[in-house]
Amino acid sequence: MARGDTQAMTAALRITLVTETFPPEINGVASTLAHFCDGLRARGHRIELVRPRQPADHNRPNDELLMLCRGWPLPGYPGLQWGQSSMHKLLRRWKRQRPDVLYIATEGPLGLSALRAARRLGIAVVSGFHTNFQQYSRLYGLGPLSRLLTHYLRGFHNRSHLTLVPSLSQHLELARRHFERLALLTRGVDSHLFNPAKRRDELRRQWGLENDDIAVIYIGRLAPEKNLGLLQRCFATLCSSYPQRPMRLILVGDGPQRGSLEKDLPDAVFCGAQCGEALAEHYASGDVFLFPSLTETFGNVVLEALASGLGVVAYDQAAAAQHIRHGYNGVLAMPGDEAAFCDAAAWLLEERESLRRVRLNARQHAGRQGWPAVIEQLEGYLRAASASAKGVAALEGGAGNATPDALKPGSSGLRG
Repeated sequence: MARGDTQAMTAALRITLVTETFPPEINGVASTLAHFCDGLRARGHRIELVRPRQPADHNRPNDELLMLCRGWPLPGYPGLQWGQSSMHKLLRRWKRQRPDVLYIATEGPLGLSALRAARRLGIAVVSGFHTNFQQYSRLYGLGPLSRLLTHYLRGFHNRSHLTLVPSLSQHLELARRHFERLALLTRGVDSHLFNPAKRRDELRRQWGLENDDIAVIYIGRLAPEKNLGLLQRCFATLCSSYPQRPMRLILVGDGPQRGSLEKDLPDAVFCGAQCGEALAEHYASGDVFLFPSLTETFGNVVLEALASGLGVVAYDQAAAAQHIRHGYNGVLAMPGDEAAFCDAAAWLLEERESLRRVRLNARQHAGRQGWPAVIEQLEGYLRAASASAKGVAALEGGAGNATPDALKPGSSGLRG
C-alpha cells in the first residue's frame, strides 16, 4: 500500500452527526448514537453534534463541536421532538468549517435540511435507518400516510452515499421497498455494565419477590408500537400454567401508554425510566424478559437482556433473529404468532434447569458482542464515503464530469 493511502486510512476525520434525539433522552436510538460518538472520539476523530436544544441546554451557546436548534414535541409523544429545519445556518457553518462526512441518524426537518446542505456543498453523507416510522404511522392513527411516509424515507435515504441498517431482516425489508446502497451495521452491548452480577435482592424485595420467585420483566418505551397488550396475555398464561410459582410482572420505562397500562395491570410493578447502573440492576434482578415488539429495526434491549443473563422471549426478527438460538440462549416465536409467544415463555419455566441453562448461554453469547468492532466498521463506512465524495469532486473539478449514477438524485421529489 502506498504511503499516501496508508495516511488516508489513519488520518482523523471531521465527522458531523445530525440527530433529533440524543442523551439524556432515553431511547435506543439515543443510546446507540452516544456509543457511536464515544467510540469514534476514542479512535481520534473530531465529532461535531447537531441536534435540537434540550431542557438541560438552557442558555447553553453553540460551540465549535455543538450546534443546537429549536425542537418541537413529536405529536402524541412529548418525550421526543423534531428539530427545526436549519439549512442556511448549516451552510454558513460548514463553509467555515467543512466536515469530511456526515452521519444523519433521523429523517425529520433537521435531518432533511442537513442532507440538502451537504449535497449542495458536496459533503459525503451516510444515513442510518434507526426507526420504522412508516409502521408507527398505522399505530398512531395515520395509516393512510404509511405509503407516503415510505416514499419520503426512500427518497431521503437514496440521496445518501450509503444507508446503514442494524439487522438483516431490516436490510431485506428495505431492499424489497427499493431502498438503495444498503449496508449492515449491527449493534453491540456493554457487557461490563449489563451483567448478572448487578442483581440486587433488595430491589427484588421492593418488587414483592423472594429469591426463588420469578420476575417477568419488560424494559423499554411504554408506547403502542411496542405491542404491549401481549404482555398481559402472556403473563396471564404463565400464571395459569404455573400457579404454584409466585411471579410478578415488572415494567421498566415510560411513555404515552403508561396510564392505560397501570389500569389494565393493577398488580404489576411500574418502575419508570431508568438509566446507567440503576437500569443494569433492574435488568439483572429479573428472570424472564418479554419483548413482544414487532416494529424494531434492531432492539438494543434484547442484547442488554442477554448480557444480563435473562431468559429472553421475543419474535424471530431484528436483534432476536441474529442473536437468539431457540431453546439455547432464549426462545423465539414467528412474528405475530401470539400463542407461540406465550407457549415459548411457558417452556422457559417448565423446568428450572432449562431456564438456568438458557440464562447462562445468553450471558456467554452477549459477552462476545462488544461495541469496538461495531465502531471500527462504522469508521470504515465513513472513510469510504468521504473518499468517494472527494474522488467525485476531483473528477468534476478536473474534467467536468457529471456526478456518477450512484450519487445522482432519484425520483422522489426531494431536491438538494
